[in-house]
Amino acid sequence: MKNIVVVGSQWGDEGKGKIVDWLSEQADVVIRFQGGHNAGHTLVIDGVTYKLRLLPSGIVRKNKISIIGNGVVVDPWALLEEIEEIKSKGVDVNINNFIISEAANLILPFHREMDEIREDAAGKGKIGTTRRGIGPAYEDKVGRRSIRVMDLRSEKNLDQRLESVLVHHNAIRKGLGKKIFEKEQLKSDLLKIAPQILKFSQPVWLKIDEFIVAKVSSVSTRPYRGDTIVVENPFHI
Repeated sequence: MKNIVVVGSQWGDEGKGKIVDWLSEQADVVIRFQGGHNAGHTLVIDGVTYKLRLLPSGIVRKNKISIIGNGVVVDPWALLEEIEEIKSKGVDVNINNFIISEAANLILPFHREMDEIREDAAGKGKIGTTRRGIGPAYEDKVGRRSIRVMDLRSEKNLDQRLESVLVHHNAIRKGLGKKIFEKEQLKSDLLKIAPQILKFSQPVWLKIDEFIVAKVSSVSTRPYRGDTIVVENPFHI
C-alpha cells in the first residue's frame, strides 16, 4: 500500500488542489487531515469548476472514499452548504463515499465572532484572518473544551459541553465589553442539523485500519487490501 501526503511549503495557493486531484485518479482514499473552510481548492474537471473548502479533493472522482479527519475544524453549516453546492453540479455525496471523523471539532458562531473581535481590535497589527473562526476553534480543541461531531449525538452531553465552552468564551466577551453568547438557541440550531452531519460520521481510525492492514498479525487477521491513500493539507508548513 502507498500513502501519499501533500503539504504546501510556501504561503498557500501553490496549486495543492490540482496536485491532489491528479493523484486522486490513482487513489482509493483521499483524506483531509487538518485546517478549516478557508480559501480551499479550485478544481476544473471536464470544463466544470468545483470550489472545495472542506470536502476533500477526491470527492469529485467516482469510486473514491473521501474522509475529513479529526484534525479538521468543521463549520457544520458551511459543510452542509458545500455538499449541496457540489451536488448541484452532479457530484454524488453519500455515506458510502464520504466520512467525517466523529472526533472532528466544530466551528461555532462564537468562534467566528471572536475571530472578528480580535482582528478588529488588532488594528495595524491584524494578520488578515479569514474571520471564519478557524483559529479560535483550534484554541478550544487544544484547551479540551471544544464541541466535537460526536457531541451532537446526545442533547444532554451537548448541553454540558456548550455550558463549559461558553464559560470560557463569555468571560472573554465580558472583558471586551461584548454581549454574552446565549446557549439555548445555539443548542437548538445544532440539534436541528445534527442528523445531517451524524449520518456521515464514524470512527475514522477504524475505517482507515481497513486500508492499512498489511499482513496477518496478532492484532489483525484481515487480508491486505493494497489501497492507495492520498492525504491532503489545505495550508502550508
